[in-house]
Amino acid sequence: MAQQTMNGAEFELDLSWMEKQGEWDSHATPSKNGLTLADIQIGSYGEAPVESRNLSGKPRGSVSRPGSMPIGNYTVRTKSEIWLENASFLYEEALQRQWSSATDVPWHTIEPLPDDIEQAQCQMATFLTEVEFVAGDVPSRWVSQTSPDFYEARNVLMAQVMDESRHMDVFRKRALANGGGLMRATGATAGFVGGIDLSRDFTEMSSRLHISGEGAVLTIFRMGELMAYNDAEKAIYRLCAQDEARHVAFGVMHMRYMAANAPERHEEINCYLDEAERGMLTDAANPAGQLNQTSESLSIMLGGGRQYFDEGFRKLVSIRRRQLQEYQKRVTSAGFGERFKNGRSHLKQMMSNVAN
Repeated sequence: MAQQTMNGAEFELDLSWMEKQGEWDSHATPSKNGLTLADIQIGSYGEAPVESRNLSGKPRGSVSRPGSMPIGNYTVRTKSEIWLENASFLYEEALQRQWSSATDVPWHTIEPLPDDIEQAQCQMATFLTEVEFVAGDVPSRWVSQTSPDFYEARNVLMAQVMDESRHMDVFRKRALANGGGLMRATGATAGFVGGIDLSRDFTEMSSRLHISGEGAVLTIFRMGELMAYNDAEKAIYRLCAQDEARHVAFGVMHMRYMAANAPERHEEINCYLDEAERGMLTDAANPAGQLNQTSESLSIMLGGGRQYFDEGFRKLVSIRRRQLQEYQKRVTSAGFGERFKNGRSHLKQMMSNVAN
């Protein structure tokens, strides 16, 4: 096709790019929630490869550019390493349930609290600011290492980073909103929590972060009504719980996919779960565990003050039991429930010792 320039010269317009395209004549149809990721999983565009050779960053389903150079350090290139069947659903839910810590929390409902309760609230807020930093920092590292061919899982992880940023700021705001302030750092980012960032592959990270760490925190958030003293605190725990449940679901569904599609890794994953269970009640990562700063803060909040500490501690013991029960349900749902029947897991013994 000849094209004329402004000075009258002619040149041949190269439109060869129009001949190189992916699968054509696609007609994605919106569902009741609009045009979602699930709605565009049509034809070859919806097929993620078992092994990705995509090192150039090209969108899945597009045509490779000849001579393109590798641009990404994509270490996650095997589908079973990161895949889960409901990633599109989790991503859409994350988009639809976004909230603002500035305007969706009724901060005006906070009124002065007794000093001991305010100090306990601020200590918990300090702790949660610490651990939510790790919960956002770690997934962000794996986003950059995951092949674009698995963009659904990447999108969910990026949504998690945004969620955790919001959790960090909402608990920091709570600490500074009612005459208190940040308390002593707990060191929760060391030990098991800090070790999450040393994970050698994505599944190891996910088993530590999503299944164990965030699972324990989710139980606390779900029990937020018991330790909230105003509508603002109730809203904080409720909104954070809906986000945290999505993150935990990611880990459960990924582990379920791994269990079904990579049986050779079952023993490896059981080792990760062994490690998680050993620190479930003793590690600083669990706010209901045996770290004095957080367990005593929770007991004060749950009881209604220092003078009702014993009553609060009894409620704390109930929360610990619930954490263990919910952990067992998650692991069983993920396809590793046999460990609770064959004696590998010591969860039953932990249940009996939970008050210590």
